[in-house]
Amino acid sequence: MKQETLPIHLDVKAFAHAARTMSGQDVLSQFERLMQETQGLGSEKALNWSACGELRGDEAGAEQVWLHLTIDASLPLICQRCMGPVDIAVLVKQSYRFCESEEVAAAQDAEAEEDVLVLSPTFNLRELIEDEVLMALPLVPRHENCPVELKLAVADPAFDAALVEKSQPFAVLAKLKTGKPG
Repeated sequence: MKQETLPIHLDVKAFAHAARTMSGQDVLSQFERLMQETQGLGSEKALNWSACGELRGDEAGAEQVWLHLTIDASLPLICQRCMGPVDIAVLVKQSYRFCESEEVAAAQDAEAEEDVLVLSPTFNLRELIEDEVLMALPLVPRHENCPVELKLAVADPAFDAALVEKSQPFAVLAKLKTGKPG
């Protein structure tokens, strides 16, 4: 497999008919939504990808167009425990079966193990790769073991002092009833 530039548009049907395989390495800065997710960090980091087209016959003998995608990347995110940077490794291996219309894709996608997408001569492979990486990211990125000691308790001396100074409401009422100043 030779390294190729990630095509924005791919004729998946022709790619599968030719049983083509392509792979490449792109930098994160080429993916706008990934850069938003990383808050601009790691723009020079590599995102490795490979795509393989395949034709398969279904049980009725009809041709089915398939695309197999592998993505490997490491994204710099912010750990939600220590708020420091953490590199999150992402590995995606996904297969897609293509069909002719949105209606067929919607009907078949719910019961299929693979993702079912609509066939298009201008399929956006770059967008699919970016979508898959975004979906593979953890909801709460964090280190396995944070490199800094975490402060797990919160104490505010001013808050505690205010509680001590605060008089009891019924004691204030009792003093008002007797006419004694507080």
